[in-house]
Amino acid sequence: MGKEFSVEEMRSLMEAVAENHIGELLYEAEGIKLRIRGEVSAPAVVPVAAPVPVAAPVAVAAAPAAEAAPVPPAPQPEEPAKAETAAVYIKSPLVGTFYAASGPDKEPYVTVGQKVQKGQTVFIVESMKVMNEIPADQSGTVTEILVENGQPVEYGQPVLRLE
Repeated sequence: MGKEFSVEEMRSLMEAVAENHIGELLYEAEGIKLRIRGEVSAPAVVPVAAPVPVAAPVAVAAAPAAEAAPVPPAPQPEEPAKAETAAVYIKSPLVGTFYAASGPDKEPYVTVGQKVQKGQTVFIVESMKVMNEIPADQSGTVTEILVENGQPVEYGQPVLRLE
């Protein structure tokens, strides 16, 4: 027959699934099939207001053209805000724990105001006891660090803001 799992091994796998918010783990090898399903929280539902129908305009007696007051044109913005158009986010590529440095006594990889180059390691995400160094996917200046050291992160969650 195939490999047998001890209670401790199964407990360890179940804890890993729960701690890392894994929806389902499927293991098939040596004649064994093991499926562990974790709790998956439902995505938040944001209520959206239904569109309000607009009543058709009511016919009003036309006033003489000479009495109509001219409407000044709306001011046009000269240039869109720089921060809105240039911001780029470096996101977590996996679920895990965010670390700003390679160790508790080490300097953080990046700080606010620091310039980074594409490919430079900017933080670590620990997932299933593996420390994954995350590189910048483009160059820029760090304007904001959105996650606290040691905080859990989700897949696709913005971690750093670059400009």
